[in-house]
Amino acid sequence: MKKFNTTLIGILTCISTSTEASDWPMFRGPEHNGISKETSWRKTWPKTGPPKLWEASVGTGFSSMSVADGKLFTLGNQDKKDTVYALDAVSGKTLWTHVYESKIGAKFYEGGPGSTPTVDLGKVYVLSKWGDLFCLDGKQGHTVWQRQLEQEEGLRLPDWGFNGSPLVHGDHLILNVGGGGMAVDKKTGKTIWLSNDEESGYSTPLPFEIADKTYVALSSGNSFLAADPTTGSKIWEIKWPTRYGVNAADPIIVQNEVWVGSGYGKGHGLFKLNGAVAEVAWTNRELRTQQNAPVLLGGHLFGFDGNGGSRAPLKCIERKTGKVVWEESTFKYGSVAAADEQLIILSAQGELLIAPASPEGFLPTARAKVLNGKCWTVPVLSNGLIYVRNSKGRTICLDVRL
Repeated sequence: MKKFNTTLIGILTCISTSTEASDWPMFRGPEHNGISKETSWRKTWPKTGPPKLWEASVGTGFSSMSVADGKLFTLGNQDKKDTVYALDAVSGKTLWTHVYESKIGAKFYEGGPGSTPTVDLGKVYVLSKWGDLFCLDGKQGHTVWQRQLEQEEGLRLPDWGFNGSPLVHGDHLILNVGGGGMAVDKKTGKTIWLSNDEESGYSTPLPFEIADKTYVALSSGNSFLAADPTTGSKIWEIKWPTRYGVNAADPIIVQNEVWVGSGYGKGHGLFKLNGAVAEVAWTNRELRTQQNAPVLLGGHLFGFDGNGGSRAPLKCIERKTGKVVWEESTFKYGSVAAADEQLIILSAQGELLIAPASPEGFLPTARAKVLNGKCWTVPVLSNGLIYVRNSKGRTICLDVRL
């Protein structure tokens, strides 16, 4: 994806990783926007779909996949235990697992872990729903350090547990726990700062820059906010009370403009930052993002409007105005990633589609049923392979290499 790189000024490119350009070492990828830079991959295939390289079962959950150093990492729950899986990214062979006791947390849905492992310099960082925090060796899976944040820090668990993925920033590991985030030393796990013991939201910490200064954006149960990653000091806050406190979709920041959105009928909005004050540019209910954030391409947002299990059309929204450009109502729900100006869509029913990210309309160039069951986890494209999974943990690798 070349054309739109300059739009996402808020995205850091200096976070240190040992991964290659086409790796996907964390939730929403190395630029934290759900967009891959890959261009050499097949955008069309037969009705039967692209070739399937392998299939694995990783347990119940909604964790996405991280791909780095030839390995795929994800999480799942089975028999009251969570398992961190390290699979060979091309063959699907299990290289190692790390297992720990964990309730499934099936509250009005299947439950299981919702965060995604983060890979940095050969280490894998994992945060469970209940505050178990691990640093694991990426090669063999042994524990470098671990903590139990709920018990050690007296943190308040949100209703559906912690679901934001860890963010590596220099020597800090930033977590969306507490009402305004937390940072620990990534080498030791020692607490560097903790905002408070209030209820967190469910988004993943998002790095961004304003005036050459790096900040992180997080969500609480009632707002979206930004903090200094070195001290935890709050920089600005957008009050955004959502039903059940489910502020889960990561914000999108372009220069001094912040997009936020939530489900349960809440909607979305664009705010302009004036110092510590966030002024409303517009708000409406045209894009109610319950879980996954949209992708931003060419000034347009592409994402699903509605909650899982209900009517939720795919929409194209003009970011500057919030105006609906088009909508595709055949979907019930799903998730969206992108690469090379193409949308990579996984419907809630397991249909994988490729379509140009165009404001002219929705014209898919490829589609195939690749999974069954409930599919809420965003697909991942890495090194010419597309990875998808369903809520029961069925994970498939599809070959779209040229």
